[in-house]
This record gives sequence, structure tokens and C-alpha cells, in this order.
Amino acid sequence: QVQLVESGGGLVQPGGSLRLSCVASGTIFRIYVMGWYRQAPGKQRELVAAITSVGKINYVDSVKGRFTISRDNAKNTVYLQMNSLKPEDTAVYHCNSNPPNFSWGQGTQVTVSS
Repeated sequence: QVQLVESGGGLVQPGGSLRLSCVASGTIFRIYVMGWYRQAPGKQRELVAAITSVGKINYVDSVKGRFTISRDNAKNTVYLQMNSLKPEDTAVYHCNSNPPNFSWGQGTQVTVSS
């Protein structure tokens, strides 16, 4: 029923920026804490940022000061602005509620490489 569609990934050099978007359909979006997750090859999935229904935000320490999560409840969309990207940010990025309640979407690949 709920569909999550991520977009905005790509290949960038270290120090570059990307803006990810996630559109949710089939749910009362505004009531959920939403998060961005990432999983690199051979690594566990980690929650990197979360935003509550009213805009309270938390980040994992490794992205503080570089990433900004935001949401537009009227558009059922959550964003992740990623600046000063590092090679260790390379991963497939997914959105979901926090904790995850929905089927995972396809994700969007972020590759940071010289």
C-alpha cells in the first residue's frame, strides 16, 4: 500500500553535494517520524538522519554539520541535503519511517569518488 520512491543520487567528487528526495504515497505522512538510512557494501544499514512529524531532527555523529534533513508534509516528501561529501558516504540511501514500518523502496545510489 505504501510506496517510497527515492531519487537524487549520483556520482560526485569528495567535497561535492547532492540533494536526495523521497516521496511517500498511500499513508498519512505527517504522523510519522521519517528517516534516511544508508547501507554500504559489506556494512550494516545505519540510520543517518531522522525528522519527527513536527520537525525535530537528529543525526548520526558522522554526518553532523554536513547533512540536513527536512520534510514537506503537504508534498509527502522528505529531503536530505548532503554537503562536503566524503568517500565513506558512499552507499545506497533509502528512506523509511523510524522505526521502519514500510516496504523498502529501490533506494538511490550515492558514490563519492575522485
